[in-house]
Amino acid sequence: MWHYPNIDPVAIAIGPVKIHWYGLTYLAGLGLAWWLLRVRSRGDPLWTDEQIADLIFYATIGIVLGGRLGYMLFYGFDDLIENPLALLKIWQGGMSFHGGMLGVFGAICLYRRKYGKHPFDVTDFVSPVVPIGLGLGRIGNFINSELPGRETDVAWALIYPGETVARHPSSLYQAALEGPVLLALLWWYSSRPRAGMAVTGMFLTGYGSLRLFSEVFRSPDPHLMFIAFGWLTMGQLLSVPMVLLGIAFLWHAGRVNQPVKS
Repeated sequence: MWHYPNIDPVAIAIGPVKIHWYGLTYLAGLGLAWWLLRVRSRGDPLWTDEQIADLIFYATIGIVLGGRLGYMLFYGFDDLIENPLALLKIWQGGMSFHGGMLGVFGAICLYRRKYGKHPFDVTDFVSPVVPIGLGLGRIGNFINSELPGRETDVAWALIYPGETVARHPSSLYQAALEGPVLLALLWWYSSRPRAGMAVTGMFLTGYGSLRLFSEVFRSPDPHLMFIAFGWLTMGQLLSVPMVLLGIAFLWHAGRVNQPVKS
């Protein structure tokens, strides 16, 4: 067993201005996603550097607004009802992947109107690079000592600050699964031509399945605990429709790719 490493969540402090590692992980994720999208677009006349830059801008707005709104709706609804202005207190933390995903999809709907692209052309293009940001974001969670795991006696367990029990380093599990593992799956799957919706469907199915699994090692949110059946967390509950929708997209894409019978 190990004690949680003493990591200062503030990367740079200049007077009253503090730049946190968590914010830098978001910036790094967006920067790497931008670069990888440019790599994916090489030789593709349908995507220009300007379009990709605009896509990153729209996605950033969707991540921030959707992530914060989703957190308040899914994890802090009582606080939102009591004080609607709590929605604006981004500096207090609280971002939801599922809310951010919905925010990005809404931003993509606005983006595609500007360039006349089909929404699934955009989501299929961007999905393979999303794990870069997800994995780095989980590293930010670990630096902030957030998302502690459930109690365990495994050799690599961590004792988090202010606690005496050892827990799974669940944020590192999620960083690995939602980052490199999901990235490899999507990069491989998208390396050959696929029907529309297929890559998006694989992302939804892959992320949702990995999140359902990784949440088994993560402590449920103290103010919510288990949502249903005595074991289902909010993260798992929100991931179930992702998996079902992803399977539906893959099924539809498979039908499109079926050979025509003579």
